[in-house]
Amino acid sequence: MDSITIVGLGPGDPRHLTREAWDVLEAANEVWLRTAHHPTVAGLPPHLTLHSFDHLYEEAEGFAQVYDAIAGEILRLGQRPEGVIYAVPGHPLVGEATVAQILSRAKEADLAVRIVEGLSFVEPTLTALRIDPLAGLQVYDAVELAACYHPPLNPDLPALVGQLYSRTLAADVKLTLMNQYPDDHKVVLVHAAGTSEQRVVRLPLYELDRRDDVAHLTTLYIPSLPGVTSFEGLQDTVAHLRAPDGCPWDREQTHESLRTGLLEEAYEALAAIDAGDVQALQEELGDLLLQVLLQTQIATEEGEFKMAQVIAGIDAKLKHRHPHVWGGRRVSGTGEVLQRWEELKREEKGEGRSVLDGVPAILPALQQADTYSRRAARVGFDWTGVGGVADKVREEIAEVEAAATTEEREAELGDLLFAVVNWARWLGVDPEAALRKANARFAHRFRSMERMARERGLDMTALTIDELEPLWREAKGDWGAE
Repeated sequence: MDSITIVGLGPGDPRHLTREAWDVLEAANEVWLRTAHHPTVAGLPPHLTLHSFDHLYEEAEGFAQVYDAIAGEILRLGQRPEGVIYAVPGHPLVGEATVAQILSRAKEADLAVRIVEGLSFVEPTLTALRIDPLAGLQVYDAVELAACYHPPLNPDLPALVGQLYSRTLAADVKLTLMNQYPDDHKVVLVHAAGTSEQRVVRLPLYELDRRDDVAHLTTLYIPSLPGVTSFEGLQDTVAHLRAPDGCPWDREQTHESLRTGLLEEAYEALAAIDAGDVQALQEELGDLLLQVLLQTQIATEEGEFKMAQVIAGIDAKLKHRHPHVWGGRRVSGTGEVLQRWEELKREEKGEGRSVLDGVPAILPALQQADTYSRRAARVGFDWTGVGGVADKVREEIAEVEAAATTEEREAELGDLLFAVVNWARWLGVDPEAALRKANARFAHRFRSMERMARERGLDMTALTIDELEPLWREAKGDWGAE
């Protein structure tokens, strides 16, 4: 006989036991249950001696220890001449962590394992909801979902979340789902599917953990969001644009032809941030994402790389450069994080490279200066205090004033601007953003001055600076206030 026989008990009603499972159980003398808290247990053959591992759930510190202990005991029992029959709720290979461990360890121990299939929680839940799983249904475990910071679900497709066994777990699952789904997204709880106690409850997502009837036979159904809301769905839209039956303009684009659009969309997103316009930022980030998808789709068609490689590359880079998050390294604060970041980058790129390598030559000069300054500071090339930076600015002003030729003035003015950028860093100010905002304030105030001049019948081009000064003050405060 098989050393280990694993029997699926079905979703909860004894009527759902398969004929094979019933024959195995009827011929046995004893059965080991992962849990006795399952409705089917009451309908098992009455002559059976039943053993349960429920006590381990109370003694162990976590599920991992429980599953490890159960698997170890089943393997020990399986080495007896009579072997062991181990019964689990549902189907042995659907949401049963102990079975996965048993199969792995039994293979190493050269023990034979027989799987006696059972109806899982999925089938009666589909019946209760009247849905077809082949329409893209995703199935996930509630414990694993609760451990995620962002749900690994495609919102364009429906999802089934099994083993939602408590209100505490429901609260954690809700918080994860709210990173992707609207708070009022309509979801469905299916209790005790396939049994006489079956109930279907529809409710908004935010109420998920406010019910006291969530228990070990509760399953969550999440309908898809309307329209295209997933990364994959948008990829398909972009691929269609580039397809033979797509758009002629999109098909003609290349990496090079899209270069200007990529830059413009990045700046438009920055403009939305500077304006504090969240709605505009949402739209501009979509336009920027489109540029990324178009570039990647072109690369896919040319056999250069695919989106999976783009994502895998940045994911691996993030985890390698954050050993204090995905590793055992401890850091004292942001300064050490940035210093370690530069060290890791040098390790990745090899010896002999400068910390300034990789700064795009196309960056605006002010932003490029800020980036150079910050990178140099990370390896210790910096002033010891903000006073030294201010002194450097004053020194550079004097050198500009002392310059004798145009070439000298250009060089000294460049040094002054670089010093001002360093000063901004010490003051915690983004110089690029500061100058953009100053430009916007100047433009707004200057246009106000032009409007006032027109209203008063004045020709600004005919006015002296002394005559313009009162208009400037009236437009916005005192002269030079901004």
